[in-house]
Amino acid sequence: MSSDPVSRLVAGLMSGTSLDGVDAVVARLTGSGPAIRIEPLAFVSIPYPPALRALLLRNSAPETSSVLDLSQLNVRLAHVYAGAVRRVVAEAGLTVEALDLVGSHGQTVHHVPDPADCAGQAVTSTLQIGDPSVLANLLGVPVVGDFRLADMALGGQGAPLVPYFDYVCFADARETRGLLNVGGIANITVLPAGAGPEAVFAFDTGPGNMVIDALAQRLLGRPYDAAGAVAAQGTIDNAVLADLLSDPFFAQPPPRSTGRERFGAAFVDRLLGRMTGRPAADVLATATMLTAAAVYQAYARFIRPAHALDALIVSGGGVHNAFLLQKLADSFAPIPVRPTSADGVDPDAKEALCFAVLAHETMNRVPTSLPRVTGARRPALLGKICLPD
Repeated sequence: MSSDPVSRLVAGLMSGTSLDGVDAVVARLTGSGPAIRIEPLAFVSIPYPPALRALLLRNSAPETSSVLDLSQLNVRLAHVYAGAVRRVVAEAGLTVEALDLVGSHGQTVHHVPDPADCAGQAVTSTLQIGDPSVLANLLGVPVVGDFRLADMALGGQGAPLVPYFDYVCFADARETRGLLNVGGIANITVLPAGAGPEAVFAFDTGPGNMVIDALAQRLLGRPYDAAGAVAAQGTIDNAVLADLLSDPFFAQPPPRSTGRERFGAAFVDRLLGRMTGRPAADVLATATMLTAAAVYQAYARFIRPAHALDALIVSGGGVHNAFLLQKLADSFAPIPVRPTSADGVDPDAKEALCFAVLAHETMNRVPTSLPRVTGARRPALLGKICLPD
């Protein structure tokens, strides 16, 4: 029997809580665990059409969602994802037929990480749409999707799931690292120097780009504050910032995860209500500082007492917000803050690459949830394997 490590050509897909589109990567993955070899071949980011984004936003809030819309969106997004896969393999000079596997996170529309009553029984739940079985049959390629629920069945929060990828790609023998991903929600993974996967822990710190982007849309008529340029012209309101940071989520110890349910439209309304009549620049400066302050407070409360960081390594859309990065650098000084590109990983492609790796490991029968991260009773083999006809 050959002992050569399994090698696959895998596409990875990620649609984050920012609801701005789908990121797609194609990579050659060989082996497993810390010995895995990752060769990215191409990456594309495809924005959602405005009408689709608006429909997703409406159906990410219980008061405006409908079962008809969710049923339709579940299939509509599978078609979007299929188009993204075709686009990224073409970018790599390949064909869909060359793929061995696709890993798709899906689009989160609701996440209930803490037990809530459902017809007399308390359960946790999560819903990611963009059906993996539809996607598998559209492409003619096996798809692993719906990664969160196996962990939740074992008592975990189902998120964050990136820490396994962070461990196999960024763990260092001498440097204790924090891997911060700033998507719609920000999350941090802690990799103690020289430690194994059992020592890795991670959690959501709070809003990443979600509140900033919502304010940019409302106040500027733009989907985001490019490079944080408007925020950089404003004055942070420290009284409002302190009020926002009094939200109980920020004091909740890990494991913890969150989403649009807590930091969506109602939270944005609260911020705007506190800053009525203020310039847009001040509102955006305060919201951007909220993201940075939430990350630093999480570090000071829950990480630094046991693991002082040697470096903070940043990925996700927030890496393009120069004002946010400066506030992170100011908060964490003298700890260096750098993008994942300094360590050889495209910060925009990281999460899509993560779900390529998680799918590859599921086919290797390797559990990739980390109980210390999610609170599950044991590691779970993540995802549903959907085979084409």
